[in-house]
Amino acid sequence: MTAVVQHPPSATRRARSFRLRAQRFAVLAIGWLLVGVGFVGALLPGHLGVPVLVVGLIIVLRTSRQARRQFIGLQRRHPKFIFPIRRLLRREPEVFPVAWQQLLRTEKFILPKRLRRWRIARRLRRRLRGRRG
Repeated sequence: MTAVVQHPPSATRRARSFRLRAQRFAVLAIGWLLVGVGFVGALLPGHLGVPVLVVGLIIVLRTSRQARRQFIGLQRRHPKFIFPIRRLLRREPEVFPVAWQQLLRTEKFILPKRLRRWRIARRLRRRLRGRRG
């Protein structure tokens, strides 16, 4: 008959604590990796990295208290830039309105002032809604 070795409760607790911290660190690292990839993808034409950025932010903000504090501070300092991201972080995200608003902002940013009357997305929206002006 073999004897079962009982570990002291503190050693078991420490091992579990270490394992949980290691898992949390791994999830946090994956989240930051997704944020980085999403940020680079968001800078490219088409904004295809935004969904990846949002998933990474969800992971990081749920895992790290310090990241949440920094995000709130960033939100207070730069609300125009953070608001679309916050809309995408909600439980039922408003994906199409956020994408449309970003398209309009990008179009406004790219075109010089003297050519802004040629903004295609704004004219398309007005035509779809049946309004002129």
